[in-house]
Amino acid sequence: MARAPLLQLSEISLTFGGDPIFDGLSLNVQPGDRVALVGRNGSGKSTLMKIMAGLIESDRGDRTLAPGVTTGYMEQDPDLSGFETLGDFAAHGLPDGEEYKIAMVAEGLKFRPETPVASASGGERRRAALAKLLALEPELMLLDEPTNHLDIEAIQWLEARLKETRAGYVLISHDRAFLKALTRATLWVDRGEVRRREMGFDGFEEWRETVWAEEDEARHKLDRKIKAEAKWAVEGISARRKRNQGRVRALAALREERSSQIRRQGTAAMELESGPVSGKRVIEAQGITKSFNSVAIIKDFGLRVQRGDRIAFVGPNGAGKTTLLKMLTGELAPDTGTVTLGTNLSVAVFDQTRAQLDSGASLWENLTGDPLLGVSGRADQVMVRGVPRHVVGYLKDFLFDEGQIRAPVRSLSGGEKARLLLARIMARESNLLILDEPTNDLDVETLDLLQEILGDYDGTVLLVSHDRDFIDRVATTTVALEGQGRATVYAGGWTDYQAQRQQVEETVQRVATSAPKTKVEARRDTGLSFTERKRLEQLPGQIEKLELEIAKLGELLGSDELFTKEPVKFRKATEMLAERQKTLSDAEEEWLALEEKSSAISG
Repeated sequence: MARAPLLQLSEISLTFGGDPIFDGLSLNVQPGDRVALVGRNGSGKSTLMKIMAGLIESDRGDRTLAPGVTTGYMEQDPDLSGFETLGDFAAHGLPDGEEYKIAMVAEGLKFRPETPVASASGGERRRAALAKLLALEPELMLLDEPTNHLDIEAIQWLEARLKETRAGYVLISHDRAFLKALTRATLWVDRGEVRRREMGFDGFEEWRETVWAEEDEARHKLDRKIKAEAKWAVEGISARRKRNQGRVRALAALREERSSQIRRQGTAAMELESGPVSGKRVIEAQGITKSFNSVAIIKDFGLRVQRGDRIAFVGPNGAGKTTLLKMLTGELAPDTGTVTLGTNLSVAVFDQTRAQLDSGASLWENLTGDPLLGVSGRADQVMVRGVPRHVVGYLKDFLFDEGQIRAPVRSLSGGEKARLLLARIMARESNLLILDEPTNDLDVETLDLLQEILGDYDGTVLLVSHDRDFIDRVATTTVALEGQGRATVYAGGWTDYQAQRQQVEETVQRVATSAPKTKVEARRDTGLSFTERKRLEQLPGQIEKLELEIAKLGELLGSDELFTKEPVKFRKATEMLAERQKTLSDAEEEWLALEEKSSAISG
């Protein structure tokens, strides 16, 4: 016996002041459904999810929730007014005695429940909203961009949590890897129509292209039929005194059908153009270190960036990715070490906080001036890579309509703000591109286009991202910030980094289990022997030598070409690294035991 759907929308129609967003929309969400909700920025995905959640009432149609079914909605901009801390907000609505659930999900999502709402960032607010939803454990979860502002570790934790749940859920996300791992059905919002496919996000692009190709073929057939009927109507005037009025009416109906078809929104006409060629060496960092409040962010890090490199920086939130970027570009001085910038650099920066945009100024003003610096933006034209373009025409290339162009930036969605910032960056020539979280809020099509543009870009790219799929598509080198000041260079993208790190860990474990353990018993009832005293004197030098060897091996393993071109050498270097790390650990334990024994005797 078929189970009743958790949620049913029937003949839903909704209009916001102009053309209908949805007209006659019907869909079901079944128990246990794992659905990707996809579509272009501005297509109505978030609006549809709010209709599902009962937060927006449609003009016509019915929303039916199965009896007793609980729903939870995670929105992009949660309202936390009336709550002192993020934990108070997240725990609101939980049954007495279940507040511990917030602490459990807070650890996985990396947010602090004690954080005051007044000082919480937008990312912290979103994580609190996600924690609230997961703790409530509704039977139907509606998740609008849950991975935004999460680092890769938190995304993987959320991915594992959603794989385990029995609840049904609908996901809006730009993160391909996340959608491919979790979804088993796809809802595609396209020009007011919602299509459903009983397969997950993997393969969505092929399905979309097939639908569009069928659409184009049907449109061409309709155009040919209209052309033939129009020719008959004109020639029929001389051939007959009385035309067939039925065919004339049919021609009018064909023309009305053709005019009612909604054209697909094109992709943004984005283009990057390199400025004058930079020197071959773009950046060279040697032994750089940075600490804040005695906490090491980066310790003794070195990196050489060559012209044309695509380098991704990955690691948990707060690990120091943006700090490292600022040091490499000369914006922030290291505590120790040196950073040498190459010659003839022209830098363009995509800032994750969108701080370059003035939310109170219009798109026009943000593009032609710099409101944040008091530079007027009243010109009709903007210089686009040395060529004057009218502001309206250029912004239309980035899919903004004339009604938006004079509106304030605060009225834009997250994806539209990202597109505006890309428009600013792409208007100028550059040969070093800094992209700090560029993938947040961008739809899949725009991400595809951005990836293609970066592939054709002649300059150098430094990228911070938590989007594993995007890193794999773009990066030739990955720098992993692994905590406690450690930053390691790996060849390739995210998947390559994971494979290399796993190989190192397996080698370390194999050496650790096969090598005999060194133990020095600190017997406090006797003094140090001559051999022990000699050993205590020698160990500091041996430890220092091992640390230097480990650093050199780490630098060797960070070579872009070693893993792919010299796998035997890479394997041997990995084994040497594991052996020296084990020897260093044993030496440190031995020194500590001898030092404790010596201190106990002298005390």
